[in-house]
Amino acid sequence: MSRLFAGTPWDRPPTCDRCDRPESECSCPPRVSEPNRIPPAEQTARLTTERRAKGKLVTVITGLDSEANDLEELGTRLKNACGAGGTVKDGRIELQGDRLQAAEKALQAIGYRTRAARG
Repeated sequence: MSRLFAGTPWDRPPTCDRCDRPESECSCPPRVSEPNRIPPAEQTARLTTERRAKGKLVTVITGLDSEANDLEELGTRLKNACGAGGTVKDGRIELQGDRLQAAEKALQAIGYRTRAARG
């Protein structure tokens, strides 16, 4: 017996909050929590270029909250806009090559504030 009043006259099976039927008979879809998104106009993306170990340049976009943004989708949009490959790692978007100006224009078109610096 797992419930406190199981087997007593006060025993009531758990019910669904939405349809008031017993949970075993409930057909309500599971609740999906929407992530709390921050509008692009309220965020500042920081763009820098870094040189990797073999001398290759990489454009790095930081300063965007990974929980308040869909970084995977944003990274895909930036890669398409810049015509470059890249990845999303540790809350930062990395684009192959020196794509600082193209990434800055694409982010501004979406509505983000930007701050660019050469690294």
